[in-house]
Amino acid sequence: MTQKLTREQVLGTAARLVRERGPRALTMRALAAELGTAVTSIYWHVGRREALVDALVERTLHEFAAIRPAGRTPRTRIVSIARALRRELLARPHLIAMVHERGLSERMFLPAQRALVHEVHAAGLRGARAAEAVQAVQFQVVGHVLVERSRERAPAPASGSGEEPGSGQPLDRALERALARQPDTERLFEVAVQALVEGLLPG
Repeated sequence: MTQKLTREQVLGTAARLVRERGPRALTMRALAAELGTAVTSIYWHVGRREALVDALVERTLHEFAAIRPAGRTPRTRIVSIARALRRELLARPHLIAMVHERGLSERMFLPAQRALVHEVHAAGLRGARAAEAVQAVQFQVVGHVLVERSRERAPAPASGSGEEPGSGQPLDRALERALARQPDTERLFEVAVQALVEGLLPG
């Protein structure tokens, strides 16, 4: 007996197509082929392509709303939110672009922002200082992800001039070798966000 197709299966397959191949690959014919069904069946479950895209945007917003802090202290919970936000952003760039095109980026970030507000309050920050801490973490995450995505599209050439810029002195050789290697972006993120949070919170 053939299993009945569901709306969630249609949306899940559509989301995978967008993640793997980009929004242009999302045609009703391609989606039907992936699901092994007729195009009319796709229409019955989600409507036309515009309605499908709207449903995918809502699905993405719902996934971001599921971000929850973990840890025993405000510091560890803030870092956990930053990690989760980065992970979600890196996992679905094409879907996020669709959210942005719909003008819904602020709504997408709102759940993580609310979670951060709760944690900076728990750490003792209020008013402008609390807002500054929340925005600093958000900017750190989004900025880091943008750099990571940019490097994926066009990897930076290895550095290694052998001299400290403007000094005429040779570089620390260990530093030179480290700078010439491709950076461990996950470790850099951890170092940066841990230092940021440590500097933002009192005590």
